[in-house]
Amino acid sequence: MKKNENLYAALREAFPAALDSVAIETADTPAPLLYTWSDLERGTAMLANLIASLGLPPASRIAVQVEKSVEALMLYLAVLRAGHVYLPLNTAYQASELDYFIANAEPAMLVCVSRHFGWISKLAFQRGTTHVFTLDEDRSGSLLTRAALMPDTHEVVARRADDLAAILYTSGTTGRSKGAMLSHGNLLSNARVLKSFWGWQEGDVLIHALPIFHVHGLFVASHGALLNGSRMIWFGRFDARAVTQRLGEATVFMGVPTLYVRLLAEAGLSREACRNMRLFVSGSAPLLIETFNEFRVRSGHTILERYGMSETTMLTSNPYRPENARRGGTVGPPLPGVQLRIHDDKGMPLQTGDIGGIEVKGPNVFKGYWRMPEKTADEFTTDLWFKTGDVGKMDTDGYVTIVGRSKDLIISGGYNVYPAEVEGYINEMPGVAESAVVGVPHPDFGEAVVAVVTARPGATLDGAAIVAALKGQIANFKVPKQVFMAAELPRNAMGKVQKNLLRDQHRGLFAA
Repeated sequence: MKKNENLYAALREAFPAALDSVAIETADTPAPLLYTWSDLERGTAMLANLIASLGLPPASRIAVQVEKSVEALMLYLAVLRAGHVYLPLNTAYQASELDYFIANAEPAMLVCVSRHFGWISKLAFQRGTTHVFTLDEDRSGSLLTRAALMPDTHEVVARRADDLAAILYTSGTTGRSKGAMLSHGNLLSNARVLKSFWGWQEGDVLIHALPIFHVHGLFVASHGALLNGSRMIWFGRFDARAVTQRLGEATVFMGVPTLYVRLLAEAGLSREACRNMRLFVSGSAPLLIETFNEFRVRSGHTILERYGMSETTMLTSNPYRPENARRGGTVGPPLPGVQLRIHDDKGMPLQTGDIGGIEVKGPNVFKGYWRMPEKTADEFTTDLWFKTGDVGKMDTDGYVTIVGRSKDLIISGGYNVYPAEVEGYINEMPGVAESAVVGVPHPDFGEAVVAVVTARPGATLDGAAIVAALKGQIANFKVPKQVFMAAELPRNAMGKVQKNLLRDQHRGLFAA
């Protein structure tokens, strides 16, 4: 009989023999909650049986917009084992966004927090969703009440590697969000590669402090621990001081750059606090070289930066060993099994070190965009490489450096300006904490370069002085026409700077 290729079946096989040992310990509930591996198996079985009792069509979409909790993770695993398709939704999404996702994905079932049940259920029922449940972070809600009545054993539904497991909607900073379709095989292949490449080992303990509506927290972190049978110290929300206090009990931490900046602000972050740590991983947004260097000095550990996206999960990674082979400012070489190339805007290959569009191929690359065949076709080359939309370069050792998004490219007076390059010069200036460079409409140049800069505590910056300094360092067409100061840069939930908001804010700057 052909082996069941359901992702949950593979994760379940990796559970330790001692099912009564602790799998997850909550770190920020009123009292710590301990979930054993048996609890995960039984809880997901009850939830899967509840889903099965609804008589949903095969491979139904199940949309989930809830706060982070262990039960929310169990719901994800239950959807997998029940053979349906998991659709995580950012908790920041509002009514108009939810209406679009529900209309586009047509979920048969939706789970939301109780306080939003009134308006979300109305949207869902109007769009044809037949089942709406609630799930709250305090382990209450109709979903668990109903699941408690179900049997605690369940046979994992058979799935092929190519069957759909999840749909992740991209952020949609340009146009409508697109639903990236990821298969059981996509997710499992990437999890297995990372287990080996990052040296997951017996006794590892993961501090899980990321959201679980996104690739980084839901797939990279959770799959990593589950596939290794490793205990998780579970934070519903990131708290730098509390996380610092628990580092001594853990070996692995995964975060976005913002989390590392906050850890560095804690006096308790030290080599002693990190004495048992094996690996710090960063991703989802660029890591400033200053953060990279300061963290190494304070903790004694070199952050491993990697690169991935919703459509592909992880693509590249700095080496696990030797640690000194990790290079700040790069995302490392392609992972085993991943092919990566750099092409120009006409689809022609570029020389080593030249900047161009990043294209990838591998078992981790998604099946396409949900109900967008034309968009899917546009995003793949004729020889079936996925055009990531990211711009970067590769050095002679195969290390990839991300320069920016193709949509962030600024064409000023016919010349290409890569924001990351200009930001790099600004960020090195005294008193600068961080910068974001964008292009805005200009009557003469087509686009003009504009920078928004944040200052370090106690520092006073002057936009004209920054412009003057840049004129001595880079070509004039790259120098911002104006530099604005801001208390902070707008970010999404994963720490990425929302440049679309900055572009909108300054769009009329050079209007006639």
